[in-house]
Amino acid sequence: MDEPRKHQVSLRGASAKEITRDALLQKVSQERELRHYAKRASAAAIFIQRVWRRYKVTVTVALQLREEWENNFADNHTGSLTRTQISSGVLRPFLFFTMCLATRRKRFQTKDLNCMGRCFKILLESVNTNDPEKNFCFMAIGTPEERKIWNYQSRKLISLCLFVLAEFDQFCTGDQEFVVVTSLAMRLAVLLTDPKGWKNIADSDRPYVDVAAKDLVRFMGIGESGLYMAVRRYINTLVVPFSSQAENVVQKDDKFLITASAITLALRPLQVTGLGVDGPGLSDAHYAAEKYCASLLTIPWLVQRLPSVLVRAMKHKSTLTPCLQTLLILKERILNEMWEIDQLKVPSCPKLIPPVGWALATIMCLAAGGENGSLDSGCVNQGFDRVLYVHVVIILAEDLLARLENGGHLKKEKRERQSDIENFANDTTLYESEATHGSFVTSYMDLFKPVCQQRHLADLLAIMETNGHTQGSETLSQNELKYRGKLEFIDIAYFYSYLLRIVSFLNPTVGPLLVLNMLSFTPGFLVHLWGALESSLFPGDCPATEKENSLLSTSKTSRNKKDGVFEKKEKHGNKDESNKWVSVLNKFTGKSQSGSENNDLVDDQPSPSQISKDSRDEWDIEPLKHGPEGISKDLSCLLHLFCATYSHLLLILDDIEFYEKQVPFRIEQQGRIAAVLNTFVYNGLSNSIGQQTRHLIDSAIRCLHLMYERDCRHQFCPPVLWLSPGRKSRPPIAIAARTHEVLSANARIDDVSALPSMNSVITTVPHVFPFEERSAHTSLCISYVYLIDQCMKLVPVPSHKLAGITWVVVLARAG
Repeated sequence: MDEPRKHQVSLRGASAKEITRDALLQKVSQERELRHYAKRASAAAIFIQRVWRRYKVTVTVALQLREEWENNFADNHTGSLTRTQISSGVLRPFLFFTMCLATRRKRFQTKDLNCMGRCFKILLESVNTNDPEKNFCFMAIGTPEERKIWNYQSRKLISLCLFVLAEFDQFCTGDQEFVVVTSLAMRLAVLLTDPKGWKNIADSDRPYVDVAAKDLVRFMGIGESGLYMAVRRYINTLVVPFSSQAENVVQKDDKFLITASAITLALRPLQVTGLGVDGPGLSDAHYAAEKYCASLLTIPWLVQRLPSVLVRAMKHKSTLTPCLQTLLILKERILNEMWEIDQLKVPSCPKLIPPVGWALATIMCLAAGGENGSLDSGCVNQGFDRVLYVHVVIILAEDLLARLENGGHLKKEKRERQSDIENFANDTTLYESEATHGSFVTSYMDLFKPVCQQRHLADLLAIMETNGHTQGSETLSQNELKYRGKLEFIDIAYFYSYLLRIVSFLNPTVGPLLVLNMLSFTPGFLVHLWGALESSLFPGDCPATEKENSLLSTSKTSRNKKDGVFEKKEKHGNKDESNKWVSVLNKFTGKSQSGSENNDLVDDQPSPSQISKDSRDEWDIEPLKHGPEGISKDLSCLLHLFCATYSHLLLILDDIEFYEKQVPFRIEQQGRIAAVLNTFVYNGLSNSIGQQTRHLIDSAIRCLHLMYERDCRHQFCPPVLWLSPGRKSRPPIAIAARTHEVLSANARIDDVSALPSMNSVITTVPHVFPFEERSAHTSLCISYVYLIDQCMKLVPVPSHKLAGITWVVVLARAG
């Protein structure tokens, strides 16, 4: 009976109910927590009451000071005030009630605007006076106590002026008084940070004045004042040239003054804190340049928003060079900051371009645009470090491509547009949104015009010939030269390869026609590009050239024989031509053939067995046997740029220029080009194609098809060249045909990325399979529809034979 009572205790005597020890401990713990919570709640309530009473008392005092300040300085008799009276009697109460009432609330009232306008006028009159006792700026060279007061009050004034500039977007509409206050604030900020504008400064005091002004400029640049974000918010309010916005009530003179002052304040930290010295100022200069790049260069249509005079100042090498140097050194941090910064919210325009894309376009316009901000110049600015410019553009373009191809930015835009379609399916504004989207992309593409000029490419090639030494490069420090390097041809290739991919991605309908036209018709560029590519793929050039010449001589002999066949065919007329193609189709279907006139055109070509095995290996390029995944990044860039440029040129290159004049390449070089493309495309299709290499494969396929069509019209390559890549690794033709059927059946129609280059060798490069295998196997009819269509385009077929060819095509498609 005593066992159950062993762990029980009694509370408040024997009359109380007995509980266990664990329950008692839990109850005591809960009571302790309740007492602790009650103490914290009481302390929090007391703290809130204190904060509220302090805020209420502060606001009350601020309102009283504002009333007294208005009464004391309502008249215009302020010219007799000394600098000490201005500091203690004007600025001290003004800064107190302004920070309490306007800055903390982020809301301006009429009385606040009146007080600010009056105070700014008093300070401007004081700064422009010649009397040292009445000039507020002379406190910067006075006693130590005056210097301390001037430094504190000047920083507060700069912060207040920038706050007024940042709020210009919210208060300028319909309020001319706020515009006047903003212009006065900008004038005051420019004067305080420019010691050359101070009156009657003795030469002995000039070093102290410069130090005081530089400290104030450094305060603006290091971020405590919010300079660059304020300037960014203001520039975003300026009208874009192509946008249809209502007329602003801001007067033209006031608007120009505010804009010029804002740009002057933004450029001043870059000019005062130089990057060429070591010490504490170097980190401040890098910080200012970093904020400048992330906040201002990412503004959409920055150059188009500003007057030409201000654009000329932003293009100056003293401004642009420090920014590019810092961007090259701190690229990871600046790119991340660009991505995190808020974009400009343009009404009715899709958020298609990330901030790094706007920075790329702005740097191109500043470095290669005209002096008046035009986009048709193409000349890189004189005295500007062009090597640094090319390296920075490569960094920004690579980051932009990575973000676009990853699809995170575009997926968000696609979801937003899909939501708009679902919510406003019957709204007529949807069509206007689509039209605005197209004009938005077109307007952004126009910003690339300066680098799409031949003179721009010619300037870069000239710099490359001088080993990248530009004017002013000898003044760079060793730390900067380590990141800068020199300009090489691979840098120019990266520059335009990324440019082609960006334009193709953003505007797939039109494509990069402007860039391709410039690259294709620039004298010597395509030859130089193939030379760089050839030196990487054929390091031992001399033996290969001898072998190549012997093989191409065999090709020329075979071509001469075919020329005789063509002459003979021309005498027989179109009837013999149609009989030849009908015999080819009969051969596909297995029908017998008779007569000398039904011989196949390919019979005149030497069979693959007539060529030695060594000749086959010569046209199977060893570095390309693993496809796009087996080549370096530099080689991939060169190959993509060459394929895209040369395929564009082949579309309009005449046969006389190709075969007789042999421009831009000799026939021997054309054979090498065909071998490179044939090997690369075959091995690329044989392996898996990733999303990162699809642009390279597509451009190589396009160029290869054009080269093969040239060879079909007039042979310049030995037949073994087209068979060499698949000699050892070619799958059986039945398996290849079946693989194509499976891929075609499983391909989704809505999957746009799967439609071009379906990873099927038999449809993309059917010439890799010998003609004997193709004609003997009946399953090839399915994949040979493409070849029949191409043959019908090349050779005219009479109408009485067209029905038979169509019937064979139908049978082939039916399997």
